Amino acid sequence: MKDLAPDITRQRLLIEGFYTADVDKDVIAAYFKKVTDALSLRMYGEPIIFSPGGEGKEENQGYDAFVPLIDSGISLYVWSSSKFLSLIIYTCKSFDEKKAIEVTKEFFSIKDTGSMSF
Repeated sequence: MKDLAPDITRQRLLIEGFYTADVDKDVIAAYFKKVTDALSLRMYGEPIIFSPGGEGKEENQGYDAFVPLIDSGISLYVWSSSKFLSLIIYTCKSFDEKKAIEVTKEFFSIKDTGSMSF
């Protein structure tokens, strides 16, 4: 991908995996606190966590969540029936990608993850 703004620091990490932990709104909020603390990222607002509540397809039920950071944000998407999650950490400062992956794997009890930086 062509870097259209080389003078603007941007780091993006996509993490996906099948989890075994129990996940609800409180767990997602706790994850955002855990990962931001581990990566020295600063939240400036409360996490926003939505659940479709039965609307749409059964296989797509779960959570859509976002937390704003001083240095950008983190988005999390959870499919409850398949116990799959997809997470994007987008920052305007550098962070330790290996630590982000390990914290996520441990928190959600994920054995194997796929990840990509872009």
